[in-house]
Amino acid sequence: MNNKQYIPVRLSHLLRHCSVGAIVRGPDYLMTVKDISCWKTASDDVAGSIIPYVEQVKSALGITKVLRQPPSASIDAKDRIDGSYIPALRFPSWMKCPNCQLLHYRPWRLQSLQGVPRCDGCERKSQLEQVPWILIHEDGHMADVPWHFLAHSSVINNSEQKQCAPDSSHAFLKIQDSTQGNRKFLRCDRCKASTIFDENARLPFGKSRQQPWLNVEADPSETPACIVEIHDARVHQSSSMTALVIPPESRVRKGSVIDRLYSNSSKRMTIENARTELSRKSAIKTAASEFRCSTADIEHALKEIEKGYPLFGETITQGLLLESEYQALTEQIPDMQDDEDFVTEHLTDKWKFRAKEVRTLSRVENIVSIVDQVVSVSRLKEIVVLMGFTRLGGRLVPPDITGESNWLPALEMYGEGIFFTLNRKVLEAWESNESLQERAKDLRRRYQLSGIEFDPEITVSPRFLLLHTLSHMLIRELESYAGYPAASIKERIYCSTNDKLPMAGILLYVAVPDVVGSLGGLAELAEPDRLLPLLTRVFEHAEWCSLDPVCVEHEGQGPALLNRAACHACALVPEPSCSYMNVLLDRAFVKGMVSEGIPSLLDVLVE
Repeated sequence: MNNKQYIPVRLSHLLRHCSVGAIVRGPDYLMTVKDISCWKTASDDVAGSIIPYVEQVKSALGITKVLRQPPSASIDAKDRIDGSYIPALRFPSWMKCPNCQLLHYRPWRLQSLQGVPRCDGCERKSQLEQVPWILIHEDGHMADVPWHFLAHSSVINNSEQKQCAPDSSHAFLKIQDSTQGNRKFLRCDRCKASTIFDENARLPFGKSRQQPWLNVEADPSETPACIVEIHDARVHQSSSMTALVIPPESRVRKGSVIDRLYSNSSKRMTIENARTELSRKSAIKTAASEFRCSTADIEHALKEIEKGYPLFGETITQGLLLESEYQALTEQIPDMQDDEDFVTEHLTDKWKFRAKEVRTLSRVENIVSIVDQVVSVSRLKEIVVLMGFTRLGGRLVPPDITGESNWLPALEMYGEGIFFTLNRKVLEAWESNESLQERAKDLRRRYQLSGIEFDPEITVSPRFLLLHTLSHMLIRELESYAGYPAASIKERIYCSTNDKLPMAGILLYVAVPDVVGSLGGLAELAEPDRLLPLLTRVFEHAEWCSLDPVCVEHEGQGPALLNRAACHACALVPEPSCSYMNVLLDRAFVKGMVSEGIPSLLDVLVE
């Protein structure tokens, strides 16, 4: 197939562990994904369609570039490609023989694509394997390990070294296991140079390429690079930002005349650039014929677009993303249609009515009282934008490496969810407890020292710790009793003590890159008869962990000791579900701690 192999990959993975700069395992080889400047069509145009109606999202996230879907392609029965694909390169370039440990540089060049590279330096002709080590730098660079340099590093000043120049066309370097201990040796069969191979060595990045697929050399740096295994989590960490599409952009009527004209910029330009009134009428008539509508419909659509459709001047201030979403979730949307991208049903009245039926059960009654609003989100659209990647926790590298492209890869994710808020007065009474404040202050100090940052920024307060822990425990209940895989559920925490817009809400939702891809039924769990038993079990299970008393008495666990009473048996969830790296969790803020004088929300109501 013209020197190429095609491997299917999920769209959602292209913005995570299969994004630009990541090392991906294919059926036969490891490979690295090229940057978006290489994502081209056959005619050398930018691949991937523009995502419309995301100006609010871009404004809230502080993004000025165009958002595009990653290109997608399919393969027909004759192995022909229909569409554009994501280019990748086989990497690491070195392979070794599992029998004699001889290193070969890109041996697939000399063999057919379907053929399996084999060692020509030993009798067994063993199948070669890619080496499991690479060189990475905190500036985001990645390259093959300089095997020749390492093998001769102990004799670099010896005159014999001058006669042993690198030669990638022949195999003469070996990785040999030591007979003593777990050490490995690098050996050159030509000049007999040998040195110990340190799998965690740090050395200059040298004049290697910035990335394996680029010809541009990395800028000199005083910071050394690291040799790491390809499966090391520090090799690649993708960075993305997310936002919900909310009114007015979520209310766009898809397929309408104004929608089609707004999305067809070339058609609008033809009309706007008409030099005479006659040519303008002709262009409008052509557009009306193409859209199968009247010329009056085209004229009306043009006027609406000129007024600022679809926002009509409404914008979201950068940094107020969660506040805008919170308002959209808590306010009733008039004249809502089922085919909009943000559809909610407020169930608060049903929830309050439920309180009248549970007077004999104090715990259940109090749970009903601390929940202020309940909303079923039967349809939502989430925009996920790939901002870049990091290596070794260093600087953020943009998806095009140089940052000069005018677009970013993004996905439209469709789904549904449950949203509820907590009673403001109860929260304020609970937060006034001094012991509670001291426990939160300790975690806030650790968070500030950790160097970890989240976007949007958060304030580590009793309210946030309560909401975040409650969210995790509800995700676990949804998995145990509602049948949802925890890894498929996402959270959005709305927390603020700002007087203008105090927030205390949790949105749990599922979203996939398919308009009909929702798991189905999650929004129905917002019905009071279903949500109340779930929340009741959350508070019951918060009282005890199978690892107590160790878990509840722990002074600090997890990354940077940013968790207290929270472990894999009670409050941690799969990484994709958590927006905050599975840290800043503490069951004490849900169940209370009598020994420390910390009340739970239910205790406040009882008093």
